[in-house]
Amino acid sequence: MATWDDVRRLAMVLPEVEEHDSGNAWSVRTKAFVFERPLRKADLEFLGDEAPDDPILGVYVPDLIAKEALLASDPEVYFTTPHFDGYRLVLARLEAIAADELEELVVEAWLSRAPRTLAKGFLEDEGLAVDPSEG
Repeated sequence: MATWDDVRRLAMVLPEVEEHDSGNAWSVRTKAFVFERPLRKADLEFLGDEAPDDPILGVYVPDLIAKEALLASDPEVYFTTPHFDGYRLVLARLEAIAADELEELVVEAWLSRAPRTLAKGFLEDEGLAVDPSEG
């Protein structure tokens, strides 16, 4: 079961990350990439009995295809609401995410929001392949 402390630990080791004073929100160069997203009235009405009551993590993803893949992969963890239609963002039940999956989510979210040169440098530092056709 993942916690906000786990998200914080994973986010804060990434380059140029700032934690928002409001808590449970992290950004890279002013762009949020993971954050707490309580369900609002319209979300609760849309989700009905399926609305989770545990902490909700908002996570940016690289594109809408990645969003759809996550939503299809595990509907017990990942979901969305009409508010996020057309946005490359998915909601996740924090307490239902496995630790290794949370790490991948946080890093992918950071990569999707970090400037290209910063992301490329991070990948190179980690010894991960970088596509030479990208910037």
